[in-house]
Amino acid sequence: MEHKMDIPALQSFMVEAFPQVAGEIEVAELSEDGVTVRLKVQDRHLRPGGTVSGPTMFMLADVAVYLAILSRIGPVALAVTTNCSIDFMRKPAAGADLTCVAHMHKVGRVLAVGDAMIYSAGQAGPVARASLTYAIPPKG
Repeated sequence: MEHKMDIPALQSFMVEAFPQVAGEIEVAELSEDGVTVRLKVQDRHLRPGGTVSGPTMFMLADVAVYLAILSRIGPVALAVTTNCSIDFMRKPAAGADLTCVAHMHKVGRVLAVGDAMIYSAGQAGPVARASLTYAIPPKG
């Protein structure tokens, strides 16, 4: 499988299209069926009690799957999330960075389906699992 966007292209696209999260998320690895991204956790990502908030973990999973799709189809800014189911399985370590591994199951002409596993630095098991579906706009 040939990638239409490599890591530098994905990072540049994020700066251009989504500057609100581009500085927070780093594409760490590109694989045949997905991507691995990292989030440097900051105070604004924390909820009361010092753990990473659910919306932050959702954002990380959503961006990871989005980037995995774009790596396969190219810079299609208007690909949008149509469904997401997320399970929060354990509390992330206080203030620890998060890593998200996204795998694509299907990238078709109209829909893309993938999963994301989120890990907290210093913990062995995943802290969250998400399944996402994206709509891909028609070409032209």
